[in-house]
Amino acid sequence: MNTWGTLFRLTTFGESHGAAIGGVIDGCPANMDIDFSLIERELARRRGDNINGTTDRKEADEVEWLSGLMDGKTLGTPLAFMIRNKSHRSDDYDWLKELYRPGHGDYTWQQKYGIHDHRGGGRCSARETAARVVAGAIAKQILQQKGIAIASSCSTPEFDDPSDSYGGTVLCKIDNVPAGLGEPLFNRLPAQLAHAMFSIPSVTGFEMGDGFRAAEMRGSEYRDEWNADFTTKSNHCGGIMGGLSNAMPILFRVALHPVITVKENLPCIDQKGNSHIIKEVPGRHDMCHVPRAAVVIESMAALTILDNLMLFNLNR
Repeated sequence: MNTWGTLFRLTTFGESHGAAIGGVIDGCPANMDIDFSLIERELARRRGDNINGTTDRKEADEVEWLSGLMDGKTLGTPLAFMIRNKSHRSDDYDWLKELYRPGHGDYTWQQKYGIHDHRGGGRCSARETAARVVAGAIAKQILQQKGIAIASSCSTPEFDDPSDSYGGTVLCKIDNVPAGLGEPLFNRLPAQLAHAMFSIPSVTGFEMGDGFRAAEMRGSEYRDEWNADFTTKSNHCGGIMGGLSNAMPILFRVALHPVITVKENLPCIDQKGNSHIIKEVPGRHDMCHVPRAAVVIESMAALTILDNLMLFNLNR
């Protein structure tokens, strides 16, 4: 599946070291002014501009718009865009043609398709998420017109070993979502958000509101009691009741594992099952991808909320 959404749909294409990545957005309203500077700022966040420990691969991320726009306004037709890969060094990954790294998709994709793209992870690479950020920036602009805002904050452990890597968590908050968004039963809003988050590379955990902490609380502590205006005195449920939004801020947390490919002593296995230790790993890699992932998480949240908002308005 390379498509996300029902009414507001994004289909992405491309591989890390292919000619380009990009996407097609279907369902965008017509006659909308696009803030291209916002898209550029969001892509800069994903690149990790001015963040220590990010990959040395620097892409300009220049978006080429192929359809759906005229004079900066949407036409209501599919928005197609492309970002050319200009800074790839595929030769850095020639050593992976016959090896499988731990924790990556090399082996599993080989088993599923009979072939895998060893060049920087191919479609498994987080390079693909740049297309999601472009679409997410457009979704955010539509949501902003409805007063809906999305923000996030990152938390990472304190490590000082430059030869290793680390992960962390991202807390996402969505304000001013109307009550009633979501599709019971199997498309409950938290299920859709969890699905969206687990589609992002390196995500290992998701919790809504108090999440796992709620398992240690008593019912009298956890319940979010009503105010007279239908807000709640607390927000332990993270803005979700019965699988639908309740108009309180939506809060969820996403966990990301450490970057698996480190610079030294990477244990791999070849196609015959023999072990190999790569003492010095070629290629360019992050020490921590949590700060760069935050905008991807926001983007997938924006796509999910906008799609549900359009379904909500359709059904009223």
